[in-house]
Amino acid sequence: MKNVVEVNSLSFGYDNQMLFEDVTFQVEEGDFAAMIALKCETDFVANGADFVKLTQDILDAAVAAKVKTLDEVKELVLANGQTATAAVTERSGVTGEKMELDGYLYLEGANVSVYNHMGKNTLCTMVQTNKPAEEQAHAVAMQVAAMKPVALSEADVDPKMIEEEKKVAAEKTKQEQLQKAIDNALKKAGINPAHVDSEDHMESNMTKGWITAEDVAKAKDIIANTTVTIPEKMLEGIVNGRVNKFYKESCLLNQEFIQDSKMSVKQYLQAADKELTVVNFKRFTLVAD
Repeated sequence: MKNVVEVNSLSFGYDNQMLFEDVTFQVEEGDFAAMIALKCETDFVANGADFVKLTQDILDAAVAAKVKTLDEVKELVLANGQTATAAVTERSGVTGEKMELDGYLYLEGANVSVYNHMGKNTLCTMVQTNKPAEEQAHAVAMQVAAMKPVALSEADVDPKMIEEEKKVAAEKTKQEQLQKAIDNALKKAGINPAHVDSEDHMESNMTKGWITAEDVAKAKDIIANTTVTIPEKMLEGIVNGRVNKFYKESCLLNQEFIQDSKMSVKQYLQAADKELTVVNFKRFTLVAD
């Protein structure tokens, strides 16, 4: 049984251009940017001319038709009369490898910059600005590739995601405060917290003579019976602080700019033009982040 490896199968189409393997092809369409992922199993097939052409042909049709979903891409009729799905199935039969149209993203409108990380077609991004600014847009496209933002700004984050972040932050805070109280109680009892932080450590450290059975019994009692109460306002403040950290790390405009850590992405853009901002972005990767 073969292991499917996702390789070299991500391609761009943009505003009268298609980018794949660092070769540019012209197509007569308006302001429409797209990227498509076609999976196969090996580098040998992924780098083959037929596979490259198939990916290009599907992308060409997608950009020409300005399709918006992967399902639409799969049903596109290519120049040879086949649907994209049929063409992929046929190529899979020829190579003996599993192939799959796995992803499709697009941006519509002007001022889109595309970035293909290291030209390997495995990590690609698109960034759209509110006015022409190719240098800045390209820099931000690189930012998106490196820093994996989940939203443009705080207002664009899914409320469900924030609620989950708050729950996680609250639970983490409670656990940290409880552990701090336990460690303080252990130290007060003359026990090194590191010697009793797990059952295995307790056993091994008794064997080494670092702690006694009495210490272990006392430690277990402290761990089992220590409680902590965190004032509601204190917990709320800590949780909000952690959510703000999430916004800073996960929202593109809030992120620390990778080319200058002294400013955010928003500040970088405004340094070039006070009205300049990003209005949308897309990111797709075939490799594990």
